[in-house]
Amino acid sequence: MITLLAGVCAHAQTPREWRDSVSTLIEAIRLDPRNTDLRLKKAEANINLQQWEYAIEEYGDVLRIDDRNLAALYFRAYCHTQLRHYDMAKADYDAFLAIQPQHFEAHLGRAHVLQKMGRKADVFDELNLIVQQFPDSANAYAARAAYETEQQFYDVALYDWDEALRRHPENAEYAVSKADVLLGLGRKKEAKETLDAVVLQGTPRGALKEWYDRCK
Repeated sequence: MITLLAGVCAHAQTPREWRDSVSTLIEAIRLDPRNTDLRLKKAEANINLQQWEYAIEEYGDVLRIDDRNLAALYFRAYCHTQLRHYDMAKADYDAFLAIQPQHFEAHLGRAHVLQKMGRKADVFDELNLIVQQFPDSANAYAARAAYETEQQFYDVALYDWDEALRRHPENAEYAVSKADVLLGLGRKKEAKETLDAVVLQGTPRGALKEWYDRCK
């Protein structure tokens, strides 16, 4: 499975350095216009400068050369999402997943876009698919739990937070999210016990004051 996320913001460069990179890459691309690696690097620089439209244009050029270029599809979807072009973002995620159907981040990206489009049933379908494809992933259960919590489906969210914690028991964020769901269900004693366990693992009690106050 390819790793794509490392390509964005992977280098601690200043905006001026990114702009210099763009200028250098424009000249290199002029000399070698079918070099997709150069075009991907320029698009990365555009993203780091938040030049979403330029990045989209560059990824389009890459895809005209190689219509199955996964990096271009993935990051163009990301750029479209930044511009709230949700239909186009979804189309790129769909194309990506048709080629690489078991890419976790792409599924999450599509779920996020569907959520922004207000397609709740499709969001649940996507999150269910993620859990089915990645049954050992704590992040898969946490993603579904977070959406269920947002929709106030607390009983099923509690199950998913437990499943996430079973796979990653030291994750304090998951535990606090579980406590939040327990509070939503009116189960204050269990919520406090969950918070106490987080404190025992090393999280400062003061950082959880908001949730402890709700347990009273």
